[in-house]
Amino acid sequence: MTGSTFADVRDAAARIAPYALVTPVLRSDRIDALVGASIVFKCENLQRGGAFKFRGATNAVWSLGDEEAARGVVTHSSGNHGNALAMAARTRGIAAHVVVPEGAVKAKVDAIAAAGAIIHRCAPTTAAREAAAAEIQARTGAELVHPYADPRVMAGQGTLLPELLRQAPGLDTILFPVGGGGLASGCSIAAHGIDPGIALFGAEPEGADDAARSLESGRRVGPFTPETVCDGLRTLIGEPNFHVLREHGVSVLRVSDGEAIDAMKLLWTELRIVVEVSSATVLAAMLRYPDRFAGRRVGVVLSGGNVDLDALPW
Repeated sequence: MTGSTFADVRDAAARIAPYALVTPVLRSDRIDALVGASIVFKCENLQRGGAFKFRGATNAVWSLGDEEAARGVVTHSSGNHGNALAMAARTRGIAAHVVVPEGAVKAKVDAIAAAGAIIHRCAPTTAAREAAAAEIQARTGAELVHPYADPRVMAGQGTLLPELLRQAPGLDTILFPVGGGGLASGCSIAAHGIDPGIALFGAEPEGADDAARSLESGRRVGPFTPETVCDGLRTLIGEPNFHVLREHGVSVLRVSDGEAIDAMKLLWTELRIVVEVSSATVLAAMLRYPDRFAGRRVGVVLSGGNVDLDALPW
């Protein structure tokens, strides 16, 4: 598969339209005042499955030919992508195999099971996840749908950007969380496909700042041990995703876990929505670096809302 293009994002938008929701945007005068910017929040926490991941998974599933689809799909995921792929597979009536590492958030694993996935457990390492997925792929013939490095997934995630720019014309800045990079790369391709002058920022926890370190050094860093409560952002940025972020001049801003938790609370207070602490890194970044956003019209992606209410990060 080749890399994603803006044409791929447009095709993905048409492909997923019967299944994905057009998520709302919200604003807060108080948050605008705290940052000194005009901010619009794109609420992907209200997407089907509770996260933006449904977009990319659905595009991947419906990109398959009938013969490929009949063999099912397989992925590895600690939560939202596995849930999204299982839901997308169900829209097509095909099997979804999801490799889940030990220690994954229980609420997310329960959601994967409820969506109808065949769950396979593995050790909590990237190597173990990839090995298990490869074994299932070889045994079943299922199509591998990588959580973030798959061009079909990247294009699908990017479909939220044209929606956002239609809902809030005139944005000059986009901010998104960065984990494996599927959302970040898809949004970057889409944003610059529409307006090459849009400034692009990512938010990343200090304890999993591999994307920031990679962009600073000019090369993708090796595997690392994440130390962050932001469970959705503990993944090493993908190789193709790193190159997209570098090509599009994305600036990645680090935030502490405490700042992300405080931002999660503020989003509840001001917008009355529950988002994952990983998602709240975007607001944390604006509050920590207000000079980077002062006077700008900012579109902010709230990536997911699958929170375990019995294990809140505070």
